[in-house]
Amino acid sequence: MDMQQATFAGGCFWCMVKPFDQYDGIEKVVSGYTGGHVENPTYEQVCSETTGHYEAVQITFDPEKFSYEQIVEIYFQNVDPFDEGGQFFDRGKSYQTAIFYHDEEQKEVAETVMNRLESDVFTKKVAVKLLPASAFYMAEDYHQDYYKKNSGHYERFFTGSGRKNFVEKLRRDYFEG
Repeated sequence: MDMQQATFAGGCFWCMVKPFDQYDGIEKVVSGYTGGHVENPTYEQVCSETTGHYEAVQITFDPEKFSYEQIVEIYFQNVDPFDEGGQFFDRGKSYQTAIFYHDEEQKEVAETVMNRLESDVFTKKVAVKLLPASAFYMAEDYHQDYYKKNSGHYERFFTGSGRKNFVEKLRRDYFEG
């Protein structure tokens, strides 16, 4: 079967690569920008909140080895699904959460997972948007695989932003019980 793509916005894209980058069947995870109205935006333009883009990751995966549903579930274990204004100390539209579906099947799977989590797992309404995929622009090279290239800074950011403690608690409270 052909490779497929999954695209997610979950706050700072540095923190959204590592959770997906460890599974057989996931070929690559690219940091970038999507959902906006400016072609080929730069990091500085996206941070200015004038382009309409989200910081996002685009995952290329083999659905024979790793399902889209599994990818959506991993996504929900690595974001604050209740925060409408961004993620952790990163605020604004470019840091909001969204699942960008590439076809109707992905949309249905994402809706099913979101509905199941809202009714069976979470105690609050999920704030993650479900949007059609649009042009995805790869971020600058220094943003790619940031957790590998700059592991010390990545770990300080991941912990200092509050994401690490939140994600660990989210998994304990909702996914491991």
